[in-house]
Parts: sequence; structure tokens; C-alpha cells
Amino acid sequence: MVQVLVLAGTETVAATLEWALSVLLNHPDILEKAKEELDSEVGQQTLIDEPHISNLPYLQNIISETLRLYPAAPLLIPHMASNDCTIGGYNVPSNTIVLINAWAVHRDPKLWDDPLAFKPERFENPGETESYKFLPFGLGRRACPGLSLAHRVIGLALGSLIQCFEWKRVGNEEIDMTEGHGLTMPKAQPLVAMCRARPIMNKVLAGAV
Repeated sequence: MVQVLVLAGTETVAATLEWALSVLLNHPDILEKAKEELDSEVGQQTLIDEPHISNLPYLQNIISETLRLYPAAPLLIPHMASNDCTIGGYNVPSNTIVLINAWAVHRDPKLWDDPLAFKPERFENPGETESYKFLPFGLGRRACPGLSLAHRVIGLALGSLIQCFEWKRVGNEEIDMTEGHGLTMPKAQPLVAMCRARPIMNKVLAGAV
């Protein structure tokens, strides 16, 4: 199981981080708010660590909103009906492979207000986290076992990138958010961005010497 978690989690986490940083570069006001939260809760003297994550709700909302709009596994993992059942009015015989289109569910205007907009604040409302409509890791007993690990790794990685660097787009044009093809959902155009070290990097590099 550990091997499966590592193999399955590597590409999906990397893809989610690329989507998250891309969408933040297209929304500098949200990036600035995340940076202010990190500076307030963690500061520029201590590098973000796992215990800090629970005190960074806006960062967690950014991750959730990224997973909503750009789920790394848009069709989740194939499931099989163990018995005859009915799904959305369709009769599904037993032993039928079922694919769940999480990407479509996450963008359904019947379920989400302004579904195509990137709004981390929507996850401040408990009603927006209802499991039946937010399922980047699946649901129930067959949900992804790496859910907790993914949230911790993505939180630490994205938090570190925001805390340690100033990020800007290469040009004035917005980052291309076109989706590529694959079982996991890559960006059609890989992210290219500029960064500049923030003061905390002096402490990080000094400690590495």
C-alpha cells in the first residue's frame, strides 16, 4: 500500500501544485492574501511545517478550490458495480465498470455558485464542502487512501513556495489554463514563471551550510 501511495501520489501532487501556482499567478490578489496569512501565522523567521497547516485556513481553501476546478484525477479511479443498481436514473448491471466524472460535478452550475470562477472563499461556507458535490478523492469506503497525505504534502509544498518566493508571470498575458490529456489532468502548456527569494531564504540557506 505504501508503494501504491507513493506511485499514485507523485504525479497527482505535482500536477495539483502546478495548477495551484498557475491559478494564483492569474489571481495576484488571492496570492497576496495567502502570503499575508503565512506571514501572520508563520512569519519570515521560521519555515512552514506540518503543525502550521491547521492554522492556515485560506491556504487550505486555495487547495480545495484548485482541486475543485482542476482535479488531478478528473474521472477518479474506475469502480465496478457489485450488484445491479440505478445511478442517475440509469440501470447499471452488476460487474459494470463505472467512471465518475468529478470534473463535471465540480463545474455543475446546479451545484455550485459561479462554478467556473476561482473563489477560495467559497469553502468558508460549510455547505460548499458537502461530500456529494466535492469529490476530488472519491467518496466512501473506496475513496483514495492518500487523501490526508496529499493535503499535508500539497499544503507544505505550496505554503513553502509562497512563503519563500515572490512569484510573477513572465509577461502580461495570463497563464494558459488549457487542460491537457491523460488519466491525470496535466496542463496543456507547462507553467513558466519568475520568482525572487524572500528574506526567509537567507535563514534556510544559512541553516543548510
